[in-house]
Amino acid sequence: MASIAESMELIKRGADEILLEEALVKKLQKGEPLRVKAGFDPTAPDLHLGHTVLINKLRQFQELGHEVQFLIGDFTAMIGDPTGKSATRPPLTRDEILENAKTYEHQVFKILDPEKTTVLFNSSWMGGMSAADMIQLAAKHTVARMLERDDFNKRYKGGQSISIHEFLYPLVQGYDSVAMRADVELGGTDQKFNLLVGRQLQEAYGQEPQVALTMPILEGLDGVQKMSKSLGNYIGITDAPDEMFGKLMSISDELMWRYFELLSFRAMSEIEALQRDVGEGANPRDVKVQLAEELVGRFHDPAAATKAHENFVARFRKGVMPDDMPEKELPAGDGMQIANLLKEAGLVASTSEALRMLKQGAVKINGEKVEDRELSFRAGESNIYQVGKRRFARVTLV
Repeated sequence: MASIAESMELIKRGADEILLEEALVKKLQKGEPLRVKAGFDPTAPDLHLGHTVLINKLRQFQELGHEVQFLIGDFTAMIGDPTGKSATRPPLTRDEILENAKTYEHQVFKILDPEKTTVLFNSSWMGGMSAADMIQLAAKHTVARMLERDDFNKRYKGGQSISIHEFLYPLVQGYDSVAMRADVELGGTDQKFNLLVGRQLQEAYGQEPQVALTMPILEGLDGVQKMSKSLGNYIGITDAPDEMFGKLMSISDELMWRYFELLSFRAMSEIEALQRDVGEGANPRDVKVQLAEELVGRFHDPAAATKAHENFVARFRKGVMPDDMPEKELPAGDGMQIANLLKEAGLVASTSEALRMLKQGAVKINGEKVEDRELSFRAGESNIYQVGKRRFARVTLV
């Protein structure tokens, strides 16, 4: 059994905030397994690496001997999470929710230990609530408190509509903590308000309030926007091994360390040693390979990871890419569009040629064909660019 100090060190790894840290220490001092909750609304059929930031933290709690309660929000998904939304979003149908929930159950056990995980559905208790029960729940929170929530506040001040059912979402999420008697609830930084509602409702129902632990939102492949399928900057945990490996190799050297901290199961001391190696001259690409192999191995198997690495080498090292490929650093400024980048890297004579080559499908980034002329890149990104069959360059924006 880990000591309190060792437990806190692992729990705090990568975490954004713990509310309240002293309350968590007191819970740990009791020496009893904690009930650790995280909820996911099945709003899409597949999870991506951004979702796994929370699931990885659940795994760490499991390693410390605590009870993980993985909540599938089949009831809350019918409301629609208003977090971060500038307008009311349409709820999913019951059939869509159930179909997505099946894949979630399968996918999370690529990370969590199924023997130490309880999967729950919040329709189990919310579905049996009467209208009177819901009114009693709503009476335990105020409109003034609800409007303190940032996205609600902005929409209210901006004259944008807020539907009454959206106010129910934080209440239901908070009541989930009451029903589950959660000791700790995990969520992204954008869920802080909802996690605190859970604390408040537990107190209202005579329970010891949960500790709220927020995790950062993982940036996508662009290193700027949060990972999202709608933005196309995601790595799905069901992506094919070659695709997953290639996407991971395309992230910037700077973003790599954030992925290591939030996605890798390596000890932080080991990651810090890798950082020192790079600082002393080791090639960051070789370190990135270790990250890619670890993650592909987790979501597929080690043999698939090895094969994906071999395929990557075959595409970019053995005859496809020249041994003397130039490596260039370019000033990024506020960002550089693809046509300008190709010109400045010397891969085309002009931006008009770059646009023409994009249209013809003759441009690849890390071996993947691109045609979007609006692609833009920022400082810290490092990629292999190819125009036609023989023009290559590794370009790092600074």
